[in-house]
Amino acid sequence: MEPPAFLEELVVLVGAAALIAYLSQKLRIAPVAGFLVTGLAIGPNALGLVRSTELIDSAAELGVLLLLFTIGIEFSLESLARIRRTILLGGGLQVVLTVALVAAVLRALGVGWGSAVFTGFLVALSSTAIVLKLLSDRGEMKTPQGETALAILVFQDLAVLAMMLLVPALAGQGGPSEILFALAKAVVFIVLVLVIARRVMPRLLEAVARTCSTEVFLLTVLGICIGSAYLFSRVGVSLSLGAFLAGLLVTESPFSGHALGEILPLKTLFSAAFFVSVGLLVDVRFVLENALLIGAVVVAVLALKTFGAAVAVASLGNGTSFSLGVALMIAQVGEFSFVLEDAGRAVGLQAGGLAAGGQVFVAVTVLLMLISPGLYSAGRTFAARGGAGTGASGTIAPAAGAAAPRAPRPAGAIGRRGHVILAGYGPVARRVVPVLRSAGADVVVATLSPEGAREAEALGLTVLRGDYGKRHLLDEADLAGAAALVIADDDLDRARAVAGVARQLEPDALIIARGLNAAEAEALLAAGAHTALADDVESAATIAERVLETLMVDAARSDALISELQGSAYRTAVGGARAIAIRERFELTSQERQSRRCGHTGQAAVVAPKSPGCAECLSLGSEWVHLRICMTCGHVGCCDTSPHRHARGHWNESGHPLIKSAEPGEDWAWCYIDEAVL
Repeated sequence: MEPPAFLEELVVLVGAAALIAYLSQKLRIAPVAGFLVTGLAIGPNALGLVRSTELIDSAAELGVLLLLFTIGIEFSLESLARIRRTILLGGGLQVVLTVALVAAVLRALGVGWGSAVFTGFLVALSSTAIVLKLLSDRGEMKTPQGETALAILVFQDLAVLAMMLLVPALAGQGGPSEILFALAKAVVFIVLVLVIARRVMPRLLEAVARTCSTEVFLLTVLGICIGSAYLFSRVGVSLSLGAFLAGLLVTESPFSGHALGEILPLKTLFSAAFFVSVGLLVDVRFVLENALLIGAVVVAVLALKTFGAAVAVASLGNGTSFSLGVALMIAQVGEFSFVLEDAGRAVGLQAGGLAAGGQVFVAVTVLLMLISPGLYSAGRTFAARGGAGTGASGTIAPAAGAAAPRAPRPAGAIGRRGHVILAGYGPVARRVVPVLRSAGADVVVATLSPEGAREAEALGLTVLRGDYGKRHLLDEADLAGAAALVIADDDLDRARAVAGVARQLEPDALIIARGLNAAEAEALLAAGAHTALADDVESAATIAERVLETLMVDAARSDALISELQGSAYRTAVGGARAIAIRERFELTSQERQSRRCGHTGQAAVVAPKSPGCAECLSLGSEWVHLRICMTCGHVGCCDTSPHRHARGHWNESGHPLIKSAEPGEDWAWCYIDEAVL
């Protein structure tokens, strides 16, 4: 039997993408750049390994749909309200100024108004995927420059909707009445989407979530995405805009995070296909023959876009260096510009008014995307010189000594450290929660069950709805900063999957799991759990005991709480049979366990602080949140929640692994190598 004709090229495509993505990761190049290079290298205009692009184009279109759908889901109206001034003023001014500057230059060169404004649209948009990836990788989403860049990107994504509606008018296919009708139609659709999002979608997703089946939930979410995009397209809205509106349908549901977690792996796959397909469009021969023209356009786009963005950020009250830094971070041209360029080409508009405008646009955009990491690094340097800025919220960053969480790890999506994550909310979790709360522990519950989620929320616990076997949700639960992950799921396969993913994400995390017998407990240990137990009653008590010990709760207090739990459990359980407990790295004293977690205490010395504050921050004129002292040499640096994380930078440069808190009343230390609190 002959294999399908497209299979050979598909193998080349996937293999090359995986190889170059791996090399990009090792070389610390943005994966998007790797995918672009992949397409450029294997495309019909280079090595010619892939010549038939129909399959890739179809996958790329689906990638655009999923990309817009996930961005629609990630739009939280409540969280965005806090930075609304930066979104509306900063983002609006950036788009308007960039479009105006580009259009003015092109008009001076004799380009018609339609093509000039259309090209301004293309240049005004930045790459949300690249910028957010770089911010996330460096832990700078919550910094002033990160929030300001995010606010501008949000406005750009919203502006795409209006731009898509205006493209036909720019091509002369509609007068003022058609434009007004298109805008009115957009308003009607958005109102309709909000009504469905508030009234219909939460009930639908909850009904599906009650099945606790990730397969059913994933199929439902895909159906909402693709089906809604198709229905919107039937009434004149583009597929891309329809996918974004479909995301808005889901975002108001309590299960939006669950939906996002299910769709992210597919989005990653098809988005990669999208960027590879962009690389395939680059004609290497055309680029070489027109290198001067393309180089000049790259410089012009950088200059115009950076100037427009810097003016917009400065209008919010920020200094010149900070404004220039943010502008450089968003100076590239974005992925939505390809969608917009395709829509413009369909109605006769050409980028720059050139016959080969499409090829010039693709080449310039790919080059700007490739240099985005360098632009981002330069932007960070300028933003640091400019101090904290006003940020997206319009407030100065916290001063030294401001209240902040105690532990020295960077916060994740829910902003917690030293908390306990309960994966699953069944009988064992219900028994453990009161003990942990009585001990003052911060508990985060991740569950697939709508009923369990409501019950946990009624107790005042932080609840994350979704599949806790997915990396997205464990990241959202801040596994990196958690004291322990307790897998309280009765399903062995799911529990093993959670343990494996968690161990891969955080090799040193304390993972406690439970099975129904010794064989299941052994399987959980093999999957990545530190401690695995069996039987509901005694495993609940042992889990609680283990977590309280990790939280350094006083032994007498811990014993009292465990006794209370056991007494209550034995009164309600049938038989009260003792558990089979398999304790790998568990039958250790507290001191033995601590020494095993950190083998670098010999590098500690009696030191005096070398400066009254973070010397690097003082030289930059920047603020810090907390101070840390190197226990080897006395260097004073700012903590991981501060914008520049100079204490960690000192460790990277010197190799001195131990720091201690310099805050009044705090007596803990931290080992960077073993990631252990001392």
